[in-house]
Amino acid sequence: MATTPSQDAAPLSADQMHAGTATPVAKGESAGLPQFEFENWAGQIIYLLILFLALYLLISRVFAPRLRRVMDQRADTISSAVATARQVQAEAAGQAAVAKIEVEQARATSRATVAAARARVTEEANARAAAEETVVSARIAEAEAAIARTRDAAMVHVSAIASDTVVAIVDRLTGKAPTAAEAAAAVKGAA
Repeated sequence: MATTPSQDAAPLSADQMHAGTATPVAKGESAGLPQFEFENWAGQIIYLLILFLALYLLISRVFAPRLRRVMDQRADTISSAVATARQVQAEAAGQAAVAKIEVEQARATSRATVAAARARVTEEANARAAAEETVVSARIAEAEAAIARTRDAAMVHVSAIASDTVVAIVDRLTGKAPTAAEAAAAVKGAA
């Protein structure tokens, strides 16, 4: 059977073990982190400078210009969107003003139309009333003429009727009838 080195070797002391591990330390090594050992700093500083330079070049030549382009595009997009929105808002305000003027013109036109319709209706009503008044006036004139004719016709006979009435009254009261000439003279004197 083959023996493993850990079985054949004598147990290691605490100085020969790395701190916190069970790994044995060789005779020329120290028992700490190699990054903190002064002998390794030169190589680490060179690698640090190489990585810093590589990252600086990548950032300055690749990532920063891309980021700048994206930011510029974004700023351009935002400014053009704002300008477009302002332009649209100005157009909308202009269209609203035009629409307001058109509404006011339509209202004025409708008011004028209503006033014209009222005037026309009033004129028609006045014309109808005048025509009806003319018809009524004509009928009244006819009626007055008929009344005047009837009155004149009645007046012609009134003197004869009055004379007959005087004869009848005097005959009844006195028992003696006056003559027609006396009765006509008495009626004419009374009028």
